[in-house]
Amino acid sequence: MQTTKTRLILTKEDYNLIIANLRNGAARVTFGRQEAEDLERELKNARLVDPGNISDDVVRLNSTVTIKDEDDGKLMELTVVPPNKADIKEKKISVMSPIGTALIGYQKGHTVSWKVPAGKKTFTILDVRN
Repeated sequence: MQTTKTRLILTKEDYNLIIANLRNGAARVTFGRQEAEDLERELKNARLVDPGNISDDVVRLNSTVTIKDEDDGKLMELTVVPPNKADIKEKKISVMSPIGTALIGYQKGHTVSWKVPAGKKTFTILDVRN
């Protein structure tokens, strides 16, 4: 996984849900074993906080995020959701998708890079609504 070196910030509930999905094999549907291991390693280094102690500009489950693709300048608005609530037609992306895992735990203003099916993409988080 390739992201900025900023430490992730996650609620304990989001952390537990993501780890459970990783261990139940949900990650294998969207990316390989190495990416799942990289994600789990990064999650283990995350700063875990109670829901009331997390900044409003941190991407978490059910956050609606506006991102800018740094390659083409395209803006996208997505909502990061648990895997069972993902619906691309409604722009709801699974936290276990490559872009979902790239965004979770980062704050507005951060730039993140991640391997997506089309290759490596770099996104800047422009807005986060919780």
